[in-house]
Amino acid sequence: MSSRTGLRLFQSSRQFRAPVRRVTSKRFETSQAAPSIPTQGLAQRLWTSPVGVKTVHFWAPVMKWLIVLAGVSDFARPAENLSLTQNLALTTTGAIWTRWCFVIKPRNVLLATVNFFLGCVGVAQVTRILMYQRSVKNGTVSQVVKEDARDIAETAERASKDIAAKAKDAAGA
Repeated sequence: MSSRTGLRLFQSSRQFRAPVRRVTSKRFETSQAAPSIPTQGLAQRLWTSPVGVKTVHFWAPVMKWLIVLAGVSDFARPAENLSLTQNLALTTTGAIWTRWCFVIKPRNVLLATVNFFLGCVGVAQVTRILMYQRSVKNGTVSQVVKEDARDIAETAERASKDIAAKAKDAAGA
C-alpha cells in the first residue's frame, strides 16, 4: 500500500514539471535556425540593471569611495593626530556592511567592495595608532586599549553631566 502512495505522488508531481523535449538528432540544425536575440550593449546593461546607473545602489558606493580616499590620505598624517574611535568606527562599519551587501537583494558587489576597503583602511589606521601609543607609553596594546576605553568613558560622563546641567538651567529659566 505504501508503494502505491509513492507512485501516486510521483505521477502527480510529473504534471508540474516542465516538459522535456527530446532531441533525437541535431544533424540538420544550424545556428541560424534559432531566433536571434539582440544582445545589449554595455551602456544598456548598466542602465537597465537593478544596481545600475539610475539607482541609489550605484551612486551610494561611488560617493562612499570618497570616505575611503579620505582614510587613505590620512596615511600621510602622523599617528598621534589620528582618532582611534573614528577609525574603529570605520573598521566596524566596513566589516558590518560588507557582510550586509551580500545579504540584501539585489546583491550589491560594488557596495561590498567599497565597504571592504573601508574596513581595510580602518584596520591599517587602528594598527598605526595602537603601535604609536604603545611605543610612546612602552606598554602592551591591551593596556593602551584599556586606557583609551577609560578616556572615552570619562569623556562620555563629562558630556552627560554637561547636558544634565544645561537641561537643569533651561528648566529653571
